[in-house]
Amino acid sequence: MQNKVKELLEQARAAVAEKEGVEASFPPVVITVPKDTTHGNFTSNAALISSKAFKKAPAVLAAQLVEYCNANCGSDLSFEVAGPGFINVTLLGDAKSSAFMTLFNSGEKIGLSDIGKGRKVNVEYVSANPTGPLTVGHGRNAAVGDVISRLFAAVGYDVTKEYYFNDAGNQMNVLARSVRCRYRQLLGSDEQLEENGYQGEYIVDIAKEIKKDFGDSLKDADELKTFKEYAVRATFAMIKDSLKKMRVNHDVYFNEHSLYDSGRIKQTLDLIAEKGLSYEKDGAVWYKASLFGAEKDRALVKSTGEPTYRLPDIAYHRDKFERGYDRIVDIFGADHIAQYPDVLSCLKTLGYDVDKVTVAIYQFVTLLSNGEAVKMSTRKANYVTLDELMDDVGVDAVRYFFVMRRLGSHLEFDLALAKKQSPDNPVFYIQYAYARIASIFRKAEVTSESLSGKEIKAELLSDPSEQELIKLLGTMKETVEKAAELCEPHRLTGYLEKLAEAFHHYYNAAQILVEDKDLCTARLALLSVVRCAIKCGLDILGISAPEKM
Repeated sequence: MQNKVKELLEQARAAVAEKEGVEASFPPVVITVPKDTTHGNFTSNAALISSKAFKKAPAVLAAQLVEYCNANCGSDLSFEVAGPGFINVTLLGDAKSSAFMTLFNSGEKIGLSDIGKGRKVNVEYVSANPTGPLTVGHGRNAAVGDVISRLFAAVGYDVTKEYYFNDAGNQMNVLARSVRCRYRQLLGSDEQLEENGYQGEYIVDIAKEIKKDFGDSLKDADELKTFKEYAVRATFAMIKDSLKKMRVNHDVYFNEHSLYDSGRIKQTLDLIAEKGLSYEKDGAVWYKASLFGAEKDRALVKSTGEPTYRLPDIAYHRDKFERGYDRIVDIFGADHIAQYPDVLSCLKTLGYDVDKVTVAIYQFVTLLSNGEAVKMSTRKANYVTLDELMDDVGVDAVRYFFVMRRLGSHLEFDLALAKKQSPDNPVFYIQYAYARIASIFRKAEVTSESLSGKEIKAELLSDPSEQELIKLLGTMKETVEKAAELCEPHRLTGYLEKLAEAFHHYYNAAQILVEDKDLCTARLALLSVVRCAIKCGLDILGISAPEKM
């Protein structure tokens, strides 16, 4: 029905434009569901966004569009002008029942669409270098990236989930020296770990593995190759195991090394120079970032000959563009907020369409235990690993809590709340709604499939609480599309919380299994749609939908 309203308004606008000789490129008509039910079932700002092209007041244009729509919509819709030029639409007669049956027949695909069909998106997330186990901070990146990937898939995109890492550089040398130190200590040496060395117990475990395989033959080795290889293999195994446990998987693991091996780094540096965008100073190579709005120019290559992070990132994104993606999404922590604009600036000057790139920046996570913040430091190994968090509160709670707030909001992860089985815990509240409906279905000895074979008199769902549920259910597809388009997973969690709240309110106020068979069937059909919507939403979030709790 929403599509029918949109088509009618677009036809109306085209008809008025043709009649008055207006030639213009109009913005797309947007249909939304108003919060206030007195404003109808749908509303649109079609006249407001088009009035400039028609050179008339929005209310005047709205009246013309409404006149056309009411003359061509049949008996199931009513259009009217509201306020300064909004157009409200009300469903009449059988239209309400028809709209509900469309939702019912959607099943668990109620929130899915195909607006992204034929389009490719690359989502890069986690991308932690293999220096140790994943921490709570990595966990939010993993959850955000995975849910955004699932949102894109839900609206029809062909999604590539990518992990970018580097197993070279100074931090990897520090890691290798840390392993070597622990290995020598196992052999009786009193060598001390360097000040910035990695102190986690996993370093000792890697050292034990090397001792098992090599005995004391490496005790005097200055070369780090073996220590680094064992460290990288072990840490990456830990990372992948943690991600698997969190229900996160990637399609591509892209190693920064490949950019050097293929010559892409040098090619990118040469291209920047050819465009006159770089210069040499004090033995370093600089990008002329100040020409494009930056406060100062940025180093691409240090005086030591070592590239800064910007150069490989530029080369890496050139590779992504050349793989033919329609959208490129990068999930970064807040520590990248001042850095990624340089990369996009350079890509734009090289001729790439950076409007295809979305950089989703999330704020950091604070763990709260008994109301107190848990202090964490990766190097000093007094951090909380992602595995420890999942073991403590469960995978469902971890995934949900990491995405339930706006990415730009600092996240306080309350450990006690995440484990609480009460309405205060949003993931429990939503899952409990699903389980409650499953319990009703078991008691009634029906399934969603068996209801499909019955006559459903949707007009009997006239109670305000039933109409509120139907209204919410009608907005799910729009919510998922918006969450995908804007890369904002919290829109879906917020929607599910509202839906669960509306259901629990209805459940507590109404009797579902009434003696009136037609009314009972209609109410069970309504609960079936709610159940499917919750299941669809939880699937997108990568969270389980328990039949019993």
